[in-house]
Amino acid sequence: MPQGREGPRPVKLRRRHLARAVSAVVVAGALTTCATTPRVEPVDAATLPSSAVRAGTDWRAVGDAAFADLAAYLRVDTVNPPGNEKRGADFLAGLLSAHGIASEQIDHGDNRASLIARLPRTVDAAAPGQGPICLVSHIDVVTSEEARWPEGRGPLSGAVVDEDGDRVVYGRGALDMKGMGIMELHAMLALQASGVPRARDVVLLALADEEVSSIGVNAIVTDEHWAKVGCTHAINEGGIGLKDAIVEGQTVFAISVGERGVLWSRVIAEGPPGHGSTPIPGRAPEKLLLAMKRFDAWRDTPTIHPALYELLAEVGREAGGAQGFVMERPALVDLLVKDRLQLKPTTKAITNDTVHLTGFAGAHSPNVVPSTVWAQYDVRLLPGTTTTAMQQELSALIADIPGVRLEVIEAKEANESDWHDPLFRSLQHHVVDGDARTVAGPIISPGFTDSIVLRWRGVRAYGVVPVAVSAGESATMHGDAERLSRRNVERGTRALTLTLVDAVAPAR
Repeated sequence: MPQGREGPRPVKLRRRHLARAVSAVVVAGALTTCATTPRVEPVDAATLPSSAVRAGTDWRAVGDAAFADLAAYLRVDTVNPPGNEKRGADFLAGLLSAHGIASEQIDHGDNRASLIARLPRTVDAAAPGQGPICLVSHIDVVTSEEARWPEGRGPLSGAVVDEDGDRVVYGRGALDMKGMGIMELHAMLALQASGVPRARDVVLLALADEEVSSIGVNAIVTDEHWAKVGCTHAINEGGIGLKDAIVEGQTVFAISVGERGVLWSRVIAEGPPGHGSTPIPGRAPEKLLLAMKRFDAWRDTPTIHPALYELLAEVGREAGGAQGFVMERPALVDLLVKDRLQLKPTTKAITNDTVHLTGFAGAHSPNVVPSTVWAQYDVRLLPGTTTTAMQQELSALIADIPGVRLEVIEAKEANESDWHDPLFRSLQHHVVDGDARTVAGPIISPGFTDSIVLRWRGVRAYGVVPVAVSAGESATMHGDAERLSRRNVERGTRALTLTLVDAVAPAR
């Protein structure tokens, strides 16, 4: 019999209400137990060795000189392929020679070369483990579709125009990474001119072929050449300062302290060839399609690296409010943020191992079934996943399909550098550049750079391009109309110079 108005009524929760109720209970529990990410102690800038250099340097003049050299460097054709990086090495050698700094080149053949230049220490007072610092860049740049660039501002033009109250230089490599190379060179020159005692060598490395096969860095780390370098630390390309990256009005510098590993692979399927008019099962294309479905169904478990917790905490502390409260607490990040990070390709890439299809080959004619076809995959691995383990996991997915196998094209293990290091902290402080709405912190890069090879030599390598750009400007990297402002060149050169001053100053 139905209950009357005076009797109890059954409670029915809609599914979404139940989910909210459960989430509220979980959040309440998390709030009572979760700890905050440890705070990085703020730096008293007035006590830093760089404080006098910051105040006493004509940064406008430094920026103007670096900007002019960048425009000229962008006009040097080092598009890879074929590279011709010796042209760029010769250009940089000329700039260094004008300031009394000698350099040498490593010849890779075919008009390709890498450059090494050293600014030696002036005192023997370095702390243990604090050896030479390498400023790393690559000379080669990627290809372009010139017809898609603005007229008169092509990829090799080095054209300078007035935009938004500043001068802007156009050219392939402005962001990746001739701009960084010039800022590093001028930071070395500014350090030399400052007269600050140097307890550590500073080594400029301008390398060939980073964009394709890394022949430059692979040569540098050999026993034949490493004695000429010998750095314990390196600053290289990496995260760029991105405006409105997470919080509106805030700029974030994600400084790379590690890179995901690489397992570039092909899934190869073999079967009897035949005429395309006869749909016979068991031929290579059908086998490949089945294998690809298995790979497409593969899903990784999202993992937040300790570096990302620290970066999010820095973002949250500046943002404040409820958002900041969550981002400072790893347990709440796991509960409330981790799933949201899966919605964007860029943030998914830094929280997951990924298996990404990049192409196919094998078919030559519509009416011929080939005996062999293959699909190509770019597999990237977070620190903690080895290439061997992933190879075994992917091979197991297709083990029961006859005539199908996984072939590894190239494998590089993920690696990372300890970021609890004076050079990292100095870099973190100076890329912020005193801006209250700018933050910086560590991250594992979704891609890889020459730093991954340097770390095999025991180098602590940190990656950042110390310029602040919009998402639209950042998209020009490897895209159309790549460019960089004079204001950013000055900003980046200042950040690198002051970082070096603090890093090479004699131990107190």
